[in-house]
Amino acid sequence: MTLGQQERVESTLTTSDGVELAVDESGDPHAPITVLLVHGWTLSRRTWDRVMEGLPGSVGSSVRVVRFDHRGHGDSDPSPRGTAEIARCADDVAELIADRVPAGPVVIAGHSMGGMTIMALAERHPRLMAERVRGVALIATSSGGLAAPDLGLPGPVAAVFNAGERKLRSVLARSERGRVGDRSAWMRPGLRWLLFGSGASGSDVAMSAEWVAKCHPASFAGFRESLAEHERGDALDALPEVPTVVLAGLADRLCPLPHARVMSERLPRAGFFVYAGAGHMLPLERAEEVTDRIADVTRSALR
Repeated sequence: MTLGQQERVESTLTTSDGVELAVDESGDPHAPITVLLVHGWTLSRRTWDRVMEGLPGSVGSSVRVVRFDHRGHGDSDPSPRGTAEIARCADDVAELIADRVPAGPVVIAGHSMGGMTIMALAERHPRLMAERVRGVALIATSSGGLAAPDLGLPGPVAAVFNAGERKLRSVLARSERGRVGDRSAWMRPGLRWLLFGSGASGSDVAMSAEWVAKCHPASFAGFRESLAEHERGDALDALPEVPTVVLAGLADRLCPLPHARVMSERLPRAGFFVYAGAGHMLPLERAEEVTDRIADVTRSALR
């Protein structure tokens, strides 16, 4: 099927362990380059709605865009026991590229856990990274140190918060429910504080709350454990020397600025962009700027 520039096709990909991942594709399937968008923990491929819509015009040439829901998230299947791990997400990405983008250069943009998935991909699939990946965008993410984040709170308060989060994680890990919550409105005040900077729109907060509520409980818990274990500073050294950007929100509580600085120091040739007033949800809060930076990487990859 020939896709129009803005036409979108939805499908599923069955992974090697039988999980069905929800996949969206847009743009020309014969475009000279593909941009793969990888979302964050508890979120959805819809995190990229505005980026996906704006990217072709921002790049200024034919481009194909692919995005998907991680296992246990959005419209994808739950994670089978023991597979809610960043390493398995990297394997899913490798399988997705092999199936949907078997030839041609690829630019990968990852938000939050999506950026960590890129690091795990470099660690686990170095040949794929070296041969196929021609650009990287690491957005509101971290290379480690996430076991007990301080969230910008005083130490004792952060310790209480993290203890409560660990208890909730334990409850969710044992849950037989299909989603974290049937309603999401009660989550909005907390998520506004946790995920967003100043001036967040109510609709963006509401969408994010619904994505979190839709997440599979045991997958939610398993991936949080994997985030705590994520230490992939050395994997940054394994990223190919291709056009790369690191983007950070100055008000990000989950992956704060010092985490972005660590990555930037390990990637001295990467562009480093910081957005005042923005929190963790850069693809929503700074959609135009995120789109432009991914477009910059894509144009450089094409050259």
